[in-house]
Amino acid sequence: MAERGIYVEVRVAAPLDMVWELTQDPEQHVRWDVRFSEILPTTPADAGAMRFTYTRRVPLRTVSGDGVSIGDTSGRDGSRTSALRFATTDPWSPIRSGRGYWRYVPDGDGVRFITGYDYAPGWGTVLDRFARPVLGWATAWSFDRLRVWAERGEPPERWPLASVLWFWRPERPRAARCRRAPAHGRRRDDHLRDAPAVLASLPAPRRTP
Repeated sequence: MAERGIYVEVRVAAPLDMVWELTQDPEQHVRWDVRFSEILPTTPADAGAMRFTYTRRVPLRTVSGDGVSIGDTSGRDGSRTSALRFATTDPWSPIRSGRGYWRYVPDGDGVRFITGYDYAPGWGTVLDRFARPVLGWATAWSFDRLRVWAERGEPPERWPLASVLWFWRPERPRAARCRRAPAHGRRRDDHLRDAPAVLASLPAPRRTP
């Protein structure tokens, strides 16, 4: 997986505490992140981590899986991180298992909100050549949707996925506003090199039957 990771970065001109709340609260998270329909915390895990279940409703089916995550607000430079692992056995999911992180970096009057993640494909390597770019785009579009919410106070529901086609609305969320590679880096790379150290010690997520 090391050469096929996904990286997305967006600058949000909003307070760090606001961005943290909108991304760490499961009820708020699913409002802006098109990749999820529901996230439900379940039981605590070791060392302060939390287990959760997630679902994504697609036509005629609801794909479900399990995850475990942990947040850290103690960065010496004021930064914060969140690390997670996730997995599903659902054959409709393009992801079988994966891991990644969110990083929140103070930047003047705003925050650089960054993710790096990678996964084992659920549909095989051939179909993943098509699925992976779509997942990367969906992540970036969702990040810009979050930015619009935090900066302008416009609820995510105002910008459904169909708004991608609203070309007459230049203020709509757009994946193109996000960086898809680190500065001086490549889009296709091992984007877990910069992951929080705690990611390596997270327990495995419970898999659904």
